[in-house]
Amino acid sequence: MGIKKDDQKGNGTMADKKGLIRIAAVADIHFTRTPLESIQLLFGHIAKAADILVLCGDLTDRGTPEEARSLAKDINAQIKIPCVGVLGNHDYESGKQDEVKAILREAGIIILDGDACEIQGIGFAGTKGFAGGFGQSALQPWGEEVIKLFVHEAVAEALKLETALAKLRTRTKIAVLHYSPSEETVEGEPGEIHPFLGSSRLEEPLNRYEVAAVFHGHAHRGQLNGSTGKKAPIYNVSMIVLQRTFPDKPSFYLLEIEP
Repeated sequence: MGIKKDDQKGNGTMADKKGLIRIAAVADIHFTRTPLESIQLLFGHIAKAADILVLCGDLTDRGTPEEARSLAKDINAQIKIPCVGVLGNHDYESGKQDEVKAILREAGIIILDGDACEIQGIGFAGTKGFAGGFGQSALQPWGEEVIKLFVHEAVAEALKLETALAKLRTRTKIAVLHYSPSEETVEGEPGEIHPFLGSSRLEEPLNRYEVAAVFHGHAHRGQLNGSTGKKAPIYNVSMIVLQRTFPDKPSFYLLEIEP
């Protein structure tokens, strides 16, 4: 299994590199908060650069069906490559996440929620993830019932990720999340909100199934790069992180990987 990160992020036509698949990844599009022209320009660059598009949540800003329909229309107009992703917390804001998910799926976008798929020989496992904190500072199920329910949600999302990874039989496995599995990629955010940006419970299945890479978003002021305990790369592909890290490039991350 070969993996190569491409810091040029596909600004141009796709190179002919035999055996490598180019995966474009981006999170936190926040349609309709982000100007439509910016999104259309971004999709145009992706369409020229990648073989697969990965969307890591917060695809809409308010989680409305209207936003989802408009976003799906723009994706279909420009993106002719396979597209896989997960929802984010903003996509849940209006309580219509099931409708949002259905609209995106009807448009041909594979939305993962504890399940998996194979595209061009690469396995993708995904779920939204949840908060709860990292390492020894992670919230524990103790005390009031509401705290136990909060921790239960984090555990449930980790189990969904594990179930999805267990379904894959591909040599190369990629995890798709919205919340971070590692505190490394949320560094730069105020320390007091780190527990709300991800959960190290998500890292346990990533180590167990030895994924090739992990994509997530959510931490707008976080860092691009981190790694799991098994040294698999973690990429925070929030649009704002990418804009800050590569100010002169289109706001997506391009990863070249061998199936």
